Amino acid sequence: MKNRYFCRSPYLNVYKTATLKSNLSSQILYGEEFQVIQKKKNFLKVRTNYDKYVGFIKVGKFYKKVNKTHKVSVLKSKIYSKPLSRYGNKKFLPFSSEIEILEKKNNFAMFEKNKWVRINELEIIKKRNIDFTKILKLFLDCKYKWGGKSFDGIDCSALLQIFYKFNNKFFPRDTIDQVKIKKGVIKKKVFKKGDIIFWKGHVAICLNSNNLIHAYGPRKKVLIMPINKTIKLIEKTAHLKISKVISI
Repeated sequence: MKNRYFCRSPYLNVYKTATLKSNLSSQILYGEEFQVIQKKKNFLKVRTNYDKYVGFIKVGKFYKKVNKTHKVSVLKSKIYSKPLSRYGNKKFLPFSSEIEILEKKNNFAMFEKNKWVRINELEIIKKRNIDFTKILKLFLDCKYKWGGKSFDGIDCSALLQIFYKFNNKFFPRDTIDQVKIKKGVIKKKVFKKGDIIFWKGHVAICLNSNNLIHAYGPRKKVLIMPINKTIKLIEKTAHLKISKVISI
């Protein structure tokens, strides 16, 4: 495909318009594929391959070809300049980053020249993990960040989408599209594990019949809360009622 590239930064910020003053709308994680649609000064208008998300990123250096073999299975995987523990730096690859292993040594894997991560923090690219509670709980206490998709900040729709992305399944980026992906119900009194609760502009996932997890703007982080208490709180503070409930 013409103008096809892969992200080679831990993540790239995707903006609504071609300026850093614009709102952050999403992020592209390491190894994610995207297509350049148009160049506008120091920005590129791009479309992501995974979810067809369109936005602007800063001009930079990208891969044209990557034979992706593995993905990061922890919240953040520290990058090392050499395959030894004492050579760690301050940079990390986010959960669900996709890499090509070029060399293995001392329980480390090299994915770029002088860039190594621990092998036990990786899974093969095709492996799936349907335990959504384990994946979502990785992000507990991560700060809420509109447009974020990583340990450095994440929003409510990305918290849900990242589970599907890790499992190589398509799922839309924004709640306005996520709510349409499956049939569901509007009214529900008893909730169960795997229920996805939508409000206008917000989404949460039930861990069991009592508690849910979500990236909650008013509390500025990812946290677990009682289901019924959260429903009442959102209705009281945001004046929103549940719009739909689907299953994960």
